[in-house]
Amino acid sequence: MGGVTDREADSAVPAADPVPFDLASMRKQYRAEGLSETELAATPVEQFARWFKQAATDGGLFEPNAMVVSTADEQGRPSSRTVLLKHFDEQGFVFYTNYDSRKARDLDANPYVSLLFPWHPMARQVVVTGVARRTGRDETAAYFRTRPHGSQLGAWASVQSSVVAGRGALDAAYAELAARYPEGEQVPVPPHWGGFRVVPEAVEFWQGRENRLHDRLRYVAEGGGSWRVERLSP
Repeated sequence: MGGVTDREADSAVPAADPVPFDLASMRKQYRAEGLSETELAATPVEQFARWFKQAATDGGLFEPNAMVVSTADEQGRPSSRTVLLKHFDEQGFVFYTNYDSRKARDLDANPYVSLLFPWHPMARQVVVTGVARRTGRDETAAYFRTRPHGSQLGAWASVQSSVVAGRGALDAAYAELAARYPEGEQVPVPPHWGGFRVVPEAVEFWQGRENRLHDRLRYVAEGGGSWRVERLSP
């Protein structure tokens, strides 16, 4: 019996489906008007407040407070996920999570973090880099009380980032908690759940421009509450 030739073996392997889009030609022409140094607010938080207000009102964005949080573990291995910003002021940018999650474990080992706000419909991005610190328990509890009852139960039911047997196990844990703490009864704040405040060291405001000559203006902390503004090449 004859063996299968290399040519026959190759022909027996189905060809990979072609990419359904011409990715190389997918591009948008951005706006002519941009962002100049003279338009910037005195601090990055003031500038962020201006842009966030526009994103939340006129930008047509779904969840404008959604941001990509990027961390790295003690070996330098990065990971990213989308989290909702829940507060910001001159002290920093705050989000909440399970302290046993991967991002929290990363931040405990390596507190340097990046936040990216991808406001695509407005051809804008904001990138915050800085150091993450846990919020106090009083601040955490105050925010926890504002969450819907179901979200409070969810903070207990989910052992975030851990492997689970299936959706049924998660639903069963939630049902048990719902029976223990029915609607209207106060849910205790989980000890393993809380906030991180990202204290910015640099904040970049990116405005898409024509011909890929984008405006990139970055605030850099200089100490004592002062900021230096620098323009980056696109």
